[in-house]
Amino acid sequence: MDTYIFPFYLLISAIFISFYSSFMGGANDFANAFGTSIGSRAITLKQAVMIAIFAELIGAVLIGANVTNTIRKGIVDPSHFDAEPMILALGLLAALVGSGFFLTIATIFGLPVSTTHAIVGAVIGFGMVALGFEVIRWGNVGFIAMSWVISPIGGGIASYTVFRIIRKTIFEKENPIEAASKIVPIFVGITLSVISLAMLYKGLKNLHLDFPIHQALPIAILIGLTGVFIVRRRIPRSDERHRRIQLVIVESNFRYLQVMTAAYIAFAHGANDVANSIGPLAGIWSIFYEHSVALQCEVPVWILLLGGIGIVLGLAVFGRRVIETVGKKITSITFSRGFSAEFAAATVVLVFSKLGMPVSTTHTLVGAVIGVGLARGIGAIDLRVVRKILMSWVVTIPAAAVVTALTFILLRSVYGGN
Repeated sequence: MDTYIFPFYLLISAIFISFYSSFMGGANDFANAFGTSIGSRAITLKQAVMIAIFAELIGAVLIGANVTNTIRKGIVDPSHFDAEPMILALGLLAALVGSGFFLTIATIFGLPVSTTHAIVGAVIGFGMVALGFEVIRWGNVGFIAMSWVISPIGGGIASYTVFRIIRKTIFEKENPIEAASKIVPIFVGITLSVISLAMLYKGLKNLHLDFPIHQALPIAILIGLTGVFIVRRRIPRSDERHRRIQLVIVESNFRYLQVMTAAYIAFAHGANDVANSIGPLAGIWSIFYEHSVALQCEVPVWILLLGGIGIVLGLAVFGRRVIETVGKKITSITFSRGFSAEFAAATVVLVFSKLGMPVSTTHTLVGAVIGVGLARGIGAIDLRVVRKILMSWVVTIPAAAVVTALTFILLRSVYGGN
């Protein structure tokens, strides 16, 4: 394939559309990651953006998806397009349009959805039009759809359990500060261990620090124990003030834990989910620059930066709607509830990902927020908001598929010949 077959102005269009898709991914998928932190007022939107600039970009550029699947999740085999790479390029461009459009609609209505599922739906859309119904790997699609159940239930059960433990061992005690001096350091240690394990165990491949589990686990535990020791020395063992004042003081301790988990989620998002918005652009770039259809392709740093910057700007400019849904509308969030939700979500995503189970950070976090609400009774949950969110999850794949299919048909009629 010669480079003139794929016009340069289409490549420029793909770059702009990819940036827009990243922007909307930041406004929706990434915004919901900070929803509980901002909803509880642990951090402000400006502080979330500062954390995002640091954690998201580092995760994306240094540790992120430097190698990404051109066709996400094995939905369609790219080898089908060996004879017609232009068709694949147009399909990937249409996928960017379809996923970006759906994310825009979802964000306008403040509904947290999965960018991974939007891209999967987009690939299904152009794959069916280009190659037919039978070439779609429906088994993989079903496996991905399992996350609609696995992610929220796992996050909900974990957050419910964590928050109930915190209530029983700290807030319901006669002397909450004394109880917190024993329990909070343990949660700090577990949090640090989870974050460290996520980075050490197959998380630093691009820095050539790929630790096997038998090496990563002891290091993570050691880091956690160090955190326990440091925090235990700084928290007072007792306090003579009124119990109500003690509760306020103890609640404030969870603010710092929540900031830690928010930074981890931002880091993990940059390392894993940036590829959702820039993956199709990487495939188009490979076709244009390397003149080939590759099953996998190296993602240039400038594309990773483009995606990371788009995500951070999307959070800053247009992320408030989804943040309000996750952080305020499902249930009221305090520091301890927000920490419980974020800690549970981060842990579930880590464990399930290492087990090879399909999970969505968005779905897990929303399920975790529902879980902490249920810990206070069903009346603490706004079921109308939950129903709207669930419906948005169900329509993500088909809606993105339809928009992408229509876009692909239009592009192919203009540029693809037949």
